[in-house]
Amino acid sequence: MREIAVFSGSAHPELAAEVCAHLGVPLLPARVDRFANDCLQVQLQANCRERDVYLIQPLVRPVQEHLVELLLMLDAARGASAGRITVVMPHYSYARSDKKDAPRISIGGRLIADLMVTAGASRVLAMTLHSPQVHGFFSVPVDHLHALRELAAHFRGQDLSNAVVVSPDLGNAKEAAAFARLLGIPVAAGAKQRFADDRVTITSVIGDVTGKDVIVLDDEIAKGSTVLELMRRLREMDVTSVRIACTHGLFSGDALKRLSAEPGVREIVCTNTVPIPADERTGKLRVLTIAPALAEAVRRIHNGESVSALFDQA
Repeated sequence: MREIAVFSGSAHPELAAEVCAHLGVPLLPARVDRFANDCLQVQLQANCRERDVYLIQPLVRPVQEHLVELLLMLDAARGASAGRITVVMPHYSYARSDKKDAPRISIGGRLIADLMVTAGASRVLAMTLHSPQVHGFFSVPVDHLHALRELAAHFRGQDLSNAVVVSPDLGNAKEAAAFARLLGIPVAAGAKQRFADDRVTITSVIGDVTGKDVIVLDDEIAKGSTVLELMRRLREMDVTSVRIACTHGLFSGDALKRLSAEPGVREIVCTNTVPIPADERTGKLRVLTIAPALAEAVRRIHNGESVSALFDQA
């Protein structure tokens, strides 16, 4: 790993430090300044020439600030004659903008992908993209990881004899089915209609959930509207208990407190792709680390080994 250089933006330096600890390499310093006219400037404060450079930066709040910071880091690494530049992006928030579902709107997921490639990205390492087609928005290689193994390892320590995995919608049913296979339990899915960003309706649940211990699995939770609507439907079907799991715990506004206060919710489990401030956490929240998976993927990319082999058993 001598020719590797890892830098972090300001979005999630704790995760970057943990990834570097697993790799056994230092997290190299980067300085972010702001000019008097409010423009950002980034300086990578270590040698990049002909090195394999990794920039760790999830696109989290404030998304636009962290996006521009990432673009400047890419440009700085390219200008410093880096041999290869890989964006390690644990959360790609613009992945939700993946299609033209209304007149005269932009497909932000593709646009931001183009910006990153133009700025200098030669490879992307992402985690649980919101839609499979987002992978194809990038004109450079993308290694797409998921956190199903980490989530499954957490739940295997619990009594799953009466458990069922429930996807809030059919779009996430494939991932929910893979998660259920890892746990050896059945799967069900909600039939969802979305009318606005925070207004959804789940008309029915396909599968047997009556009297079951439910594990709700989603890729990300922001406002929590979908999960709250699903829980309303599940209560009508007399489920015994609910545990909520997701990869990206965005929990905007008071979503985490609202979910924690719901009757029957035993715990809420997410990974650390997104930083969650200590003062916003609740007693029911469990945060799992995906740093070992990211570190192993970085090691395999650097050494020219298969990344997909990491998930053969899933």
